[in-house]
Amino acid sequence: MLHQPIFDIAELCVKKGIREAVLCPGSRCAPLTLAFTRNKGIAARTFSDERSAGFVGLGMAQQTQRPVVLICTSGSAAYNFAPAVAEAFFSETPLIILTADRPVEWVAQHDGQTIYQSEIFGKHVKRSYLLPQDYEHPDSVWAINRMVNEAINLSVQEPRGPVHINAPFREPLYPSKGEPTVYSDGIRVLNDQPSDFTPSDADKKLIAELWPSFRKVLLVVGQQDHLPGISRQLQMLSERFGIPVAADIISNLEPGDHIIHHSDLFLGQATDSLKLTLQPDLLITFGKSLVSKNLKVFLRKHAPKNHWHVQPCGIAADTFRNLTHVFHTRPEHFISLLMGLPQHDTFDSQKQVNFRNLWSVEERRAQRVIDEFFPQEQLCELEVVKVVMDHLPAGSNLHLANSMSVRYANYIGPRPGVNVFANRGTSGIDGCSSTAVGHAIASTRMNILITGDVAFFYDRNAFWHNYAVSNLRVLLLNNHGGLIFNMIDGPAAQPEAAEYFITRQPLNASKLCEEFGFEHLKLDSKRKLKNLIKDFLGEGDGVKVLEVETDLHLNRAIFDNLKQKIKTTYEK
Repeated sequence: MLHQPIFDIAELCVKKGIREAVLCPGSRCAPLTLAFTRNKGIAARTFSDERSAGFVGLGMAQQTQRPVVLICTSGSAAYNFAPAVAEAFFSETPLIILTADRPVEWVAQHDGQTIYQSEIFGKHVKRSYLLPQDYEHPDSVWAINRMVNEAINLSVQEPRGPVHINAPFREPLYPSKGEPTVYSDGIRVLNDQPSDFTPSDADKKLIAELWPSFRKVLLVVGQQDHLPGISRQLQMLSERFGIPVAADIISNLEPGDHIIHHSDLFLGQATDSLKLTLQPDLLITFGKSLVSKNLKVFLRKHAPKNHWHVQPCGIAADTFRNLTHVFHTRPEHFISLLMGLPQHDTFDSQKQVNFRNLWSVEERRAQRVIDEFFPQEQLCELEVVKVVMDHLPAGSNLHLANSMSVRYANYIGPRPGVNVFANRGTSGIDGCSSTAVGHAIASTRMNILITGDVAFFYDRNAFWHNYAVSNLRVLLLNNHGGLIFNMIDGPAAQPEAAEYFITRQPLNASKLCEEFGFEHLKLDSKRKLKNLIKDFLGEGDGVKVLEVETDLHLNRAIFDNLKQKIKTTYEK
C-alpha cells in the first residue's frame, strides 16, 4: 500500500498495549483514520468536535491508565485539541496526538486547511515529532517506526504526558478500490524498561541524618489517583510518628483518623495565633495541585524550615515558595523508608503527637460545624451536593467540574470507596463534561459529574456523538451564571459584575436533554430531594441529568454563612 508505514502505526500501537483511539472527521487524515478503524485490536470512536474529542480521549486515558490516540485532519482542527493537550500535560496523562498535515511546501501558500502545525502545542507536549513526507524510502520507513516507538515510550515515562506526531500527506489519500488492508509482519517494537524509582543510598543517608531534628512534621498530599494502599500507609505513618496528613478531595485519600480533609474551611477562619501553632518545621509533599487556596496561603506565610517533595522524576513545582529537597522516588517507597526510621525519645515524640492533635482538633471542629449546618431551610446548591455525595455508590467515579463544583465538594469532604477526578491541571471549565464522558465510555463504573451551568453549556458537544452511555449521571447546579465571580471580592464588587464577570444566562437543560434523549430530572423543592436522588443514582438506560435551579445570591449567602459559623467558634 502507498501508506504502508502509516498503517503500521496502528499495529505498532496495538503491540505496545494501546487499545483506544479517538478520531475526528476529515479527509487529509484518511490514511490514519483507515489504519486505526480497520485494525481489530483498536476500539476507534469518532467525535466531530475536536475540542470535546480531546477531553474525551483524556478521560479514557485517565480511566484505563493507558495512552489513548487522538487523530484529526489538518488546519485549525489540530488547534482545537490544545485545551485538552494542555490539561493532559499538567495532569500527567498520556496521549498520542496524531495530526494530519499538508506537505510543508504548501504552508502559507493559500492552500486550504494549511497552518503551521509542526510543534503547534509548544511546551504543552513532552515532545513533537514530524514524520517524513516520503513513505517509500527505507530510511523513511525506519524513521516512522522509530519515532512512533519513541513517542509512545515517552508518553508513559514519568512524568507521563502527551506527545505530538505531525504527519504530512500528499495525495492520493485513499487506497484504490478493492485494495486489501494489511499490516506488515515483524513490526519492530522498541521496549523501554521502566524504573521502580526506589530511594538512593544518598537519599536514605540524608533523611536519616535530618529526621531527628524535626518535631512538627506535616504531610500534604496533592491531586493523585485513587490508591487505597497509600491511604493505609499514611494511616500507619501517622500512628507511628504522630504526623497529620492534610489532603483535598482530589487527593483521593480515604477518610480516616488524622487525615485532615477540611483545612480549606478552618484555615480560612482560624486566628493568627492558632495558625502559628499549626506551623510545621518539616513539610513533606507529594501529588500534584491543591484545590485549597487557604492551605497554600498558610504554608507560604508560615513556612517550614525544610520542605521535602517526593516525585519519581522531573522538575518539582515550588508551590509554597519554600522547597528545600526533592526526592526522586515513588510516594509508597518514601513512606516505607520513613516507617523504617527510629522513633524519637518519649519527650520528643510527644511533641509530634501534640502537633498532630492540634490539626485533628481543627478537623473535628470543621466537621462538627458542617454536620450542624445541615439541613438548611431553603434549597441550595451546597446541600444538594452533600446529599448526592452521601449517596454515591461504592466504587463509583465522581467528576468535579471547575469553579464552585469542586470547591463545594472539597468543603463537604471525600466519601469512602469513591474515585475522584477533576481537570485541575489547568483548572479550566472547557472540557469537564467531555472528560467525564470519556471515563464513562472506557469503564462500566457509575460516573457522576457535578457541574455548574456555565461549564455544562460551554461543553455541550460532549454529548454530540453516537455512543450509548448508560453509566453517566450529571448533577447540574444551575444558578444562571458564574457564581464564583460573585464569591470573589474583586469582581463581585464591580458594577459590571452581572454582565461581564458572572455573565448571567437564561438557559436550563430541558431542551438539551430532549435533543440528546437524556432523562431530565428537575429539582425545584426540598421535599422532592430524597426521591429524585434515588431515581438519579438508580439503574436505567442512558444519561440522567438532575438539574437544580437556585438563586445565585442565596447560594453565596449560605456559603458565606458556613464560613461565618466556623469563624464564630474561634470567637468564643
